[in-house]
Amino acid sequence: MPYSTFESMCAHLNVHPKLQQAIKALGYKIPTEIQKLAIPEVINGKDLMASAETGAGKTVAFGLPALQRLISNPPIREGRGPRVLILTPTRELASQITDSIAALSKFANFRFGIITGGVAYHGQERLLAGPFDVLIATPGRLMDHMSYRNRVDFSRLEMFILDEADRMLDMGFKKDIEHIASALPTKRQTLLFSATLEGEVEVVARKFLKDPVCLQLASSTKKHTLISQRVHLVDNWNHKRALLSHILEEADMWQAIVFTATKRGADDLVEELSSQGVVCAALHGDMKQSKRSRTLEQMHRGRLRVLVATDVAARGLDVKKLTHVVNFDLPRTGEDYVHRIGRTGRCGEKGTAISLVGPKDGALLAQIERFTAQKLERQVIPGFEPRTAFNLNPAGARPKSKASPSRRRPSQSNNSERSFHGFGRSAKKPPSFREGDARGKR
Repeated sequence: MPYSTFESMCAHLNVHPKLQQAIKALGYKIPTEIQKLAIPEVINGKDLMASAETGAGKTVAFGLPALQRLISNPPIREGRGPRVLILTPTRELASQITDSIAALSKFANFRFGIITGGVAYHGQERLLAGPFDVLIATPGRLMDHMSYRNRVDFSRLEMFILDEADRMLDMGFKKDIEHIASALPTKRQTLLFSATLEGEVEVVARKFLKDPVCLQLASSTKKHTLISQRVHLVDNWNHKRALLSHILEEADMWQAIVFTATKRGADDLVEELSSQGVVCAALHGDMKQSKRSRTLEQMHRGRLRVLVATDVAARGLDVKKLTHVVNFDLPRTGEDYVHRIGRTGRCGEKGTAISLVGPKDGALLAQIERFTAQKLERQVIPGFEPRTAFNLNPAGARPKSKASPSRRRPSQSNNSERSFHGFGRSAKKPPSFREGDARGKR
């Protein structure tokens, strides 16, 4: 049955009034496609395997029916341990799911907790020692706790949810997922959400799910229709830095994620941008969880305009006002490209994805275009034209260039090799990138 509003869907499915109150408080009016199709099936007790575009509202699609099950039915037995287990690949995604569950359960008396790496064990041990309703966990840290006898009790578990299943498999968690699933009661409801339901994901789904409903609303190669994608060709790193600075000064740039290939590259770029007054921070796997959490909180509150990240942020990061994604370094696979740019253009908003492509990046760009089944538009910004004759340099030779006084580009001298000189002589940095006014005026 099609539902035109959240109110009509909740009324038809007899969603508990306290959950309906939370939905109303969150301002949800029109359910997304995945929510319209998944929520009724899950509330009716069906196993589910589903794929949908990034930002399609998957957390509510499994969170609302999970809480409906908890609030409508007593636990199958007394004791400790969760009634719902949500497994997810990264700490950031686990934290966001926890926030969503907290918001949905605002008017109900649910107990929930989060188990991820990067934080001390003793607080998590206290959580696992008592009865609670929902556990959100990453596979590695949950396995650590399960290695100690009787620390994790799954005897009350009724629902098992695998979120971003394809990413967990990509990260090498297949054996961990299998071990965790084998420790759960066989009589349970299982949900699997993934960007794709093909290949190994399908094998895992068929193994753990019983007669599942299959919803395939998007494939990995589906075009992001709300995201404007373009490519700028660059001669070298100095050219790339200058072009990045120009992009970050564009009038429609509100917040951006800039992706780099390495952790050191992210730190170096943040140092360079900060020296120019850009309000930015790094996010990568070498950072302590407390620092990562503070950085993301600053981004969510609009106190950071630019996040320079490795692919640790490509999945699960949801920033409401993120207008731009910039691939300072191209990703290694087409699938990673799709997930990177999926950080913008979410929930009906438009976004911009820009890739800076050097002479040695031809193979990566070709792979991305094959995977997405589209040719990315090449654009040239006046004053930032590449000097290299681009066949994308398949031989890998280092490009040569000559200085030009008309170019707004960094000097090739030794003094400017690690600086941002020449970022546009006539262009003054906008106040929105200065310390003390991170939001700026629009």
